[in-house]
Amino acid sequence: MSAVVYEQREVRRARYAVAAVFAVHGAVTGSFATRVPWIQGHASVSAGQLGLALAFPALGASVAMPLAGSITHRFGARNALRGLISLWTLALVLPSLAPNLPALCLALFVYGATAGMADVAMNALGVEVENRLGRSIMSGLHGLWSAGALVGSAAGTLAAHLGSDARLHHALAAAVLTLLGVAACAWVLDIQPAEDEEPPPRFALPPKSALLIGAVGFCAVFAEGASLDWSAVYLRDQLDTSAGLAAACTTGFTLTMAVARIVGDKVVDRFGSVATVRVGGVLAALGGLLIVVAGNPAVAMGGFALMGLGIAVVVPLCFAAAGRSGPNPSLAIAGVATITYTSGLVAPSAIGGLAQATSLVVSFGLVTVLACGLVAFAGVLRAADRDRPKVSAEAAAVPGPRP
Repeated sequence: MSAVVYEQREVRRARYAVAAVFAVHGAVTGSFATRVPWIQGHASVSAGQLGLALAFPALGASVAMPLAGSITHRFGARNALRGLISLWTLALVLPSLAPNLPALCLALFVYGATAGMADVAMNALGVEVENRLGRSIMSGLHGLWSAGALVGSAAGTLAAHLGSDARLHHALAAAVLTLLGVAACAWVLDIQPAEDEEPPPRFALPPKSALLIGAVGFCAVFAEGASLDWSAVYLRDQLDTSAGLAAACTTGFTLTMAVARIVGDKVVDRFGSVATVRVGGVLAALGGLLIVVAGNPAVAMGGFALMGLGIAVVVPLCFAAAGRSGPNPSLAIAGVATITYTSGLVAPSAIGGLAQATSLVVSFGLVTVLACGLVAFAGVLRAADRDRPKVSAEAAAVPGPRP
């Protein structure tokens, strides 16, 4: 076997390995989300107290994500990801063990911190594989995250239906997902820092380029969070639909995003990041307009489907752009991730507050305006398109120091 063929196989194997890690990461999220009602009852917290506790994952992630670059520099990309994904999968058991509100807040803080660090590490490796392949893969990786979340949700739904104790369910899920994550990490790129490379600061403000890219991600994640948490409520309250049809709208939105992400890489390779995000922004804005003017459930559901289709690839492209925006990809990715996590935290409460003061129609008018922001600011991704490497077979991935 020639060296070139071997190297090509190495990078393809690394792609599948990091894809598996994305799926494992998503499965943890899906497993947790379906058992929140059980966790609420076990901890004996009210709806308001639960809302407070659910802010702690984003807080933990925002605090811890900048540490991922230092951990990767010290231990190497493969060992860092192996350790961080294991911490994340094992952290799944913590919320279900919490007996009261303070313990639940602490558990969710740790849960979010491990999620955020693993998120940064796997996205950084995803960008590196994409660079070495010379074609887009980030959308597909995030699509597999969504697929993993759906699998975790399905298993959690079954466990809840059977009335199983969430402590047992999450312990078993954590054990299985930890084994899968560790096994996958054996094949990711083993990137080591160069001997003269300075370690990144443990805490630092993200570069300006990451802030601009993060603003695009903020718009997309705001629309995603609003649609996921409020689409069913919108159909029920505004259009007087049944609970089943309202829930189906949310499921349809999620499936649309997952499918669009899985096939999105081919679109990005053909048209580039900027054009893809701009067209996506148009579709999302059109979807928002349909939601606002909808007089029947079918129109609103079509609007939410268009919203999901339009925003699906934006966040993966933001991570890819951040990974090429400066000399420290992990720091830039952490900056973009912090902004998007913040958006996901703010969106549901912002939509609810605005709906309380006005109406849900006005709230989704705001979502539509933010979708227009994708069209206006997609140009910040242009540098990522220009710098996307077109590697030859001879330059294909060879694990080692980043050039």
